[in-house]
Amino acid sequence: MNADRIVHIVAGSFILLSLALGVDVSPFFVSQKFLLLTAFVGLNLFQSGFTKFCPLNSILAKLGVKSGSC
Repeated sequence: MNADRIVHIVAGSFILLSLALGVDVSPFFVSQKFLLLTAFVGLNLFQSGFTKFCPLNSILAKLGVKSGSC
């Protein structure tokens, strides 16, 4: 598995988890403050589309995970 796929999987998981914990109608609701995590992940994905800088991608590169196309 390459770094790009891992980034997509982690970002999607964070978004789904934070929505489950932050939306009132969810059975897993804790606090609406978890929606800030959703916003943070979305903004990070948005900026990385323009700048090509992704912190998780940098971490994965240091761990030896190969980068590749989606």
